[in-house]
Amino acid sequence: MLVLCGAAETERQYLSALSSHLRTLAVDVQLESEAVDPVTLVAKAERWRRRHPDAYDEIWCVVDVDEFDIDQARAAAKKAKIRLAVSNPCFEYWLLLHFEEYDGALPDYAATARRLKRHVRHYAKAAIAFDDYREGLADARARAERRCEHECEHQRNPSSGVWRLVDVMDGRRG
Repeated sequence: MLVLCGAAETERQYLSALSSHLRTLAVDVQLESEAVDPVTLVAKAERWRRRHPDAYDEIWCVVDVDEFDIDQARAAAKKAKIRLAVSNPCFEYWLLLHFEEYDGALPDYAATARRLKRHVRHYAKAAIAFDDYREGLADARARAERRCEHECEHQRNPSSGVWRLVDVMDGRRG
C-alpha cells in the first residue's frame, strides 16, 4: 500500500507511528509526504501508479478539505482507482476524535487545534507523539465512522474518512 499525505509532517508522523503500532500489518505501508493541494496529490499518485503499475495493490491520498475543492480531487481519484481519506476541515479533527465525540462545526485548522490542545496540551503540528493517541484509536475509528454516512462525508463539517484507511492498515477492509 502506498499512502501519500497532502501535508508535510502531521499525517506522515501519525500514520508512520500507527503502522508500527499495528504490527499485525498484512500490508507494506510506504508514506510519502508533500505539502500540496488535493488535486496535485492525486495527480502525483496517478504518476506513481503509471510508473510502478504492480508495486502497490492500493494507493491512498490523505487530504484536508481546508479551502480546497475536494470534488475535483475525488473525481480524479475515482477515475485513477486511488482511495481518498478526507478530513474536514483538517487531519487534526481525526486526532481530536481520539478524545471526544465532537459534532459542532469547526471552521478551520486553528479552531480544531485549539480544541485538540484541551486534550494534548503539548500538541505541535510538526511533532506528533503517537503515544498521546494510542489509547483512543478504537474510539476515534468508531466516532469517525458514525459521522460518515456516505462517500461524500467530506461535505460534512466536521468529519474524517481516515478511519477507512486505518481499517485497511489493520487488515480490515475500509
